[in-house]
Amino acid sequence: MKRPLILVCNDDGITAPGIRNLIQAVRDIGDVVVVAPDKPQSGMGHAITINSTLRCDPIKIDDGPQTEYACSGTPVDCVKLAVSYILPRKPDLIVSGINHGSNSSINVIYSGTMSAAVEGALENIPSIGFSLLDYAWEADFSKARRWVRVISKMVLKHGLPKGICLNVNIPKVINGEDYRGVRICRQADAVWEEEIDVRTDPRGRKYYWLSGQFVNHDTGTDTDEYALKNYFISIVPINVDFTAYEQLKTMSKWNFEINKTIPREV
Repeated sequence: MKRPLILVCNDDGITAPGIRNLIQAVRDIGDVVVVAPDKPQSGMGHAITINSTLRCDPIKIDDGPQTEYACSGTPVDCVKLAVSYILPRKPDLIVSGINHGSNSSINVIYSGTMSAAVEGALENIPSIGFSLLDYAWEADFSKARRWVRVISKMVLKHGLPKGICLNVNIPKVINGEDYRGVRICRQADAVWEEEIDVRTDPRGRKYYWLSGQFVNHDTGTDTDEYALKNYFISIVPINVDFTAYEQLKTMSKWNFEINKTIPREV
């Protein structure tokens, strides 16, 4: 059997410690090709580049066996370029991350890391987004690497249904302790309560700084937030189909008829 072809991407940029650790975790279980942004692209969601040119150049960062490309675009651009042009064939697995910071709950919507995985799912490629709950550039990824490898091998073995990817969040290491295990979870019902900081520049013009507080309204014990709080790795299956099926039956009863006289054609 041929070795799996694994595409590695992220949103923190190709030199970020998270993606360097992700490469280390998977490069001995398959042939690794890295296509990642040449600069940080956090919070880009599923953005694609349509109003400017894209550049994607080979780059050598370390002595590993992987092949790497730095792309001027977003994480989704990276996946599109890799699958449609750079790779010799469709990859067997796409892994994105390891993100510096959480992508649990509602954060999945804004995440460039997860959007790379979602794009893979749209292409019917088994895809995983990995995130570590530590925003520090010098975060300790050593414990996370082992679990990234385990989860990646499981997905290579079992596959994923069409249109499904995995959102994997890993707690921050505390005092060198290992995690309590893995929980398959649902996404917690949490929100960002926005705060807009209005400031004035030296020319007297207003500008705005977006901030906010993450608030978890969910008291369930089957959520990603609960798992992470209790030092479990959370895995949430994500569906690219946004249809609210439970609402279809209700809305089918709405009356959209407009009662008016239609004038005759002259």
